[in-house]
Amino acid sequence: MAPIRIVLSNLGHHFGTRLVFDKVHLELISGQVGAICGPNGAGKSTLLRIVAGLLTPTQGEARFEIAGQPLDALERRTFIGYVAPDLRLYHELTGVENLRFFAELRGMKLSLEQLKLLLSRVGLLGRGSDLVANYSSGMRQRLKYALALSTNPPVLLLDEPTANLDSDGVSMVKQIITEQCQRPQGGLVLIATNEPAEERWAHTLTRIGRFSTTIQTMPE
Repeated sequence: MAPIRIVLSNLGHHFGTRLVFDKVHLELISGQVGAICGPNGAGKSTLLRIVAGLLTPTQGEARFEIAGQPLDALERRTFIGYVAPDLRLYHELTGVENLRFFAELRGMKLSLEQLKLLLSRVGLLGRGSDLVANYSSGMRQRLKYALALSTNPPVLLLDEPTANLDSDGVSMVKQIITEQCQRPQGGLVLIATNEPAEERWAHTLTRIGRFSTTIQTMPE
């Protein structure tokens, strides 16, 4: 995989007349973790949706480049794994059926071995045949990670990455992020969080607040 670069330039977004955020700048390259931080309602989730190509910003630009070539909103989705609170799972299906269904939407078929590896990686091995309706909130979050990883994407976008997870689940997320950044073919992670512990995972920290200018810092 060629080098990946995400660049946000003077990014802003409105919903109607309501300003969500303004003047956001960020540059992230392969091997890095970026964090978008701020209070609830500051626009962190909206910003991730823009990066994912699910929303068009009302101001500025969100560039997603591979080997210097920009990808449009549709093209970039192939390269992204996405975990977010509003990601919908089908509760009437089992964990394995969810994995197979979403893989098929992307034109993939997961083998039994691939399914076992995914479930093992997120701590759900032995629970794949259970209905998602019977999963705890933490198990559903783990399944979202399995979905995100199922296509082996070079980019992970994680909104509230450790939501509903216990200490073992938090360790799992940290390991996934570490492995993503160490991919020989290149990988990066962008998270949205208001948790100080998660902020410390980042190489680049961009803090946004309601109607405020973005401040970008490099944590030690």
